[in-house]
Amino acid sequence: MPELEVICEDGPLLGVNKPSGLIAQGAPAGVTSLPDLVREYLKKKYNKPGNVYLGIPHRLDRPVSGVTVFSRNSKCAARLSEQFAKRTVEKTYLAVLESIPERKSGRLENWIYRIPNESRVVIRDEESPGAKIARLRYRVVETSKNRALVEVDLETGRMHQIRVQFANIGCPVYADAKYGATSSMADPDAIALHAFRMKLQHPVRYDDVTIEAPMPRTWKALGF
Repeated sequence: MPELEVICEDGPLLGVNKPSGLIAQGAPAGVTSLPDLVREYLKKKYNKPGNVYLGIPHRLDRPVSGVTVFSRNSKCAARLSEQFAKRTVEKTYLAVLESIPERKSGRLENWIYRIPNESRVVIRDEESPGAKIARLRYRVVETSKNRALVEVDLETGRMHQIRVQFANIGCPVYADAKYGATSSMADPDAIALHAFRMKLQHPVRYDDVTIEAPMPRTWKALGF
């Protein structure tokens, strides 16, 4: 069972650094998920018998690592969920791209369509039925071995938008075969995409809280 890395514990707000390859929610029977690890942590720390309540206001895709937040009570879980629903949570990602973008910084804007009954999206025209706008800003932090480490600020929260938008400019996320990458990582369930920073409002005090998860150590092998 993977070891849980807790990066924020502030009243009912709990932030952890999710490992890539670990299912964030809805794991089949017998498969460990991130909520399983968090509940076990809370059970031991607070000596709680029986079931442990855990509010899950958002999730990361299985191959993605980084900041994931939870709540220890239902009232605060509802407040956190509202922030995610209203898109007031600021999210910054790090990604290693298979090639270096032509522009060192910029803004990507595309219309994205989710393929029915599939965990995949495609770029479509604005007039395409069901397509939704996706926007992000990025900057190249450094380059190595013809790869780029980029910092990404999301303006919208569309499914797989970072993955498909960079693939659309010929720079897929490293090891992301679903969107055209030809590279691979040691962990076949991982891609080089990491939720690096999250800024949200504390569900009790209502002040701003910033949570950061250190860049994965495995990225050293990629040159970063």
